Amino acid sequence: MPPDGSSALYSLCLVVVPAYVGYYLFCAVKKPSVNCNPKFSKFLERHCPILSEKFWPTIWCVESRLQTILRVILQTRPPVSYEREMLDFSDGGQVALDWVSNDLNSVYGQTKPVVIIMPGLTGTSQEGYTLHLVAESVKLGYRAVVFNYRGNGGAELKTSRTYCATFTDDLSCVISHVSSRYPQSPVMAVGVSFGGIVLTNYLAKVGPESGLVAGMTCSSPWNVFESSKTLEEPINLVCFNRLLCNKLKQAVVRYEHLFRDMCDLKAVRNCVTIRDFDTNFTTKVFGYKSVDEYYRDACIHGKVQSIQIPLLCLNAIDDPFSPGKFIPVEEARRSPNVAIVVTCRGGHIGFIDGCLIPNGVGYMQRIFCQFSQAIYNFSDELLACED
Repeated sequence: MPPDGSSALYSLCLVVVPAYVGYYLFCAVKKPSVNCNPKFSKFLERHCPILSEKFWPTIWCVESRLQTILRVILQTRPPVSYEREMLDFSDGGQVALDWVSNDLNSVYGQTKPVVIIMPGLTGTSQEGYTLHLVAESVKLGYRAVVFNYRGNGGAELKTSRTYCATFTDDLSCVISHVSSRYPQSPVMAVGVSFGGIVLTNYLAKVGPESGLVAGMTCSSPWNVFESSKTLEEPINLVCFNRLLCNKLKQAVVRYEHLFRDMCDLKAVRNCVTIRDFDTNFTTKVFGYKSVDEYYRDACIHGKVQSIQIPLLCLNAIDDPFSPGKFIPVEEARRSPNVAIVVTCRGGHIGFIDGCLIPNGVGYMQRIFCQFSQAIYNFSDELLACED
């Protein structure tokens, strides 16, 4: 028996702990919903068994914001040695491409696949999730290249052209460059959060002429208006919105001499939210009349039917950046090419799993491994499914 002074706490634990375990097992641990047409579904069932298994969020890290924040703290950072290539554009701009060529791996020979990885809004090749995607690509025998957006990843911003969710010209040039460098290699792109919005907008715009064999997005907001609203809720504003806005402002202030004639720099410095930044900077640089016009153009929830290559999208229904009710699951079920996988937990780029101790390689990366192998090794089956 416990000492008298702790009997109340002991009794409370006897009630709370079993109740929480029950809640965890029955409400938090669930199989993801896989939303796509029946033929694509069979392909995924055959080659991506992880999608038929339950997602076990770490028991002490179930809440969406905890998943989002603790991923940054807990996620390991595998050692990756990049080779940097500067890619110049016709307008005078440039981006940094960070490569792992993986030449010593001979699994695929001359047709070694290439994975283009597109980070989040202010992300680079050094993000934990990026490093893991690169490391897993290398293990599977692929080449990997991280596309750092203009002015990011330590690269100098040379023109007043930056990047935004609807600007897909740079991605088009990157894909063309990768294909010309390795003409025999199939190319796949993976976009995380903002990167997934850019990738989806690109695919919807170019149709079958994308230069890619497949794509994958992770935690990409489908409805930018609703994403903006939820990020301005008090807790999300403090935890996420202001921090991202500050990073965006810092990039502008660093190169303010490029933007003096384009926008009100004082107003940019005073921005508090991403929407403020888009209102005072992004719309001015990219020629939009208003932030609403920009957001309408950026939204991807209405573009599912325009996707002409296999696209796997991973979202958590509790993502604080993207309300679950706006994930276009019905559109995906009618689409010949898009599959949307929705977990009930995971937050934003979180997906911390492992019942008690988080897994070293995250859920997002494990899905990528299985899906990329399915695409690179069994794409003929998927093409047969479409006939």
